[in-house]
Amino acid sequence: MRVFKNLTRRCLSVVAITLVGMSPVVANDDIDISYEKFTMDNGLTVIVHEDRKAPVVAVAVWYKVGSKDEPEGKSGFAHLFEHLMFNGTENYDDEWFGALQEAGATGLNGTTSFDRTNYFQTVPTPALDRILWMESDRMGHLLGAVTQEKLDEQRGVVQNEKRQRGDQPYGAFLDHAVKALFPNEHPYSHNVIGSMEDLNSASLDDVKSWFNKYYGPNNAILVLSGDISADEAKPLVNKYFGDIEPGPSLSKWQSWIPTRTANTREIIQDKVPQTRISRLWVSPENMSPEATDLLIAASVLGDGKNSRMYKELVYDQQIATNASVFNYELQIASIFGLSVDVAPGADVKKVEREMDKIIQ
Repeated sequence: MRVFKNLTRRCLSVVAITLVGMSPVVANDDIDISYEKFTMDNGLTVIVHEDRKAPVVAVAVWYKVGSKDEPEGKSGFAHLFEHLMFNGTENYDDEWFGALQEAGATGLNGTTSFDRTNYFQTVPTPALDRILWMESDRMGHLLGAVTQEKLDEQRGVVQNEKRQRGDQPYGAFLDHAVKALFPNEHPYSHNVIGSMEDLNSASLDDVKSWFNKYYGPNNAILVLSGDISADEAKPLVNKYFGDIEPGPSLSKWQSWIPTRTANTREIIQDKVPQTRISRLWVSPENMSPEATDLLIAASVLGDGKNSRMYKELVYDQQIATNASVFNYELQIASIFGLSVDVAPGADVKKVEREMDKIIQ
């Protein structure tokens, strides 16, 4: 495919990793969701999608900060901070989930990625005021409630989460992948979960610095979707978020696609049921025109059981039990990859050769 060949020329080389894999990104066609967007005086961006099918509102706050923003020696801090956001605020110093579950909220959680951290829940419409107050309180009034005891507790939770991920089948993949794809100085060269040593070094001063720099309204997007209109949202958002002072202005990351001069291969020994072969390339960032082309290429090659790679390797030749292709889009560089689970008894080298035939 021409798109794939252009990618190969631009990135020069491939990282091949055996025994491990990664989940595909799914492309959705013909989606048109209407919304209104406005910006508060303090820089908070608000997006509202009105949908009156049910008396509920999905509320999400996206902060434009992730593991790529962590300074050297502080890997895993973005995710650790996410945990602290659920441990109470200056005006509600209690567990986050109790007050919302009491009001009938569902789907409460938060996630951290390379580029962003988000917090979300769905609440009955009468509970909208409560969740907006709580979200605004942790955006504007968090630090007074963060103690050394809470930091130590959540540090332990995150470190246990890291152990559990590492013990899962193929759990070591992402650590090896990002280290192989990106040079040490690249923001994507370490995994989101971080290292045990760096997590141990996190201090209350780090918490204060991170919050003050990245958790201001001017670095956040509030999304309201459901039983609410933009006209109804504006006075509510102003009531709860309007008096929060903006944080410092932040510079924007630029595209950084590292140049590779040679192919590399790595074999990971792990207690897994099947050999998994992964081929990885660093691809252009998510806002580039090539990102859309690569998403389409990934869909044709390996999105679902009707894709070329799945049909050829799983159905026709029966030398694999699963095959997928993805373009994991990120802000300053993306990762294009193929993942194939080798069928028991199949020859790994033959599977690799057949993979090459499909993508060339």
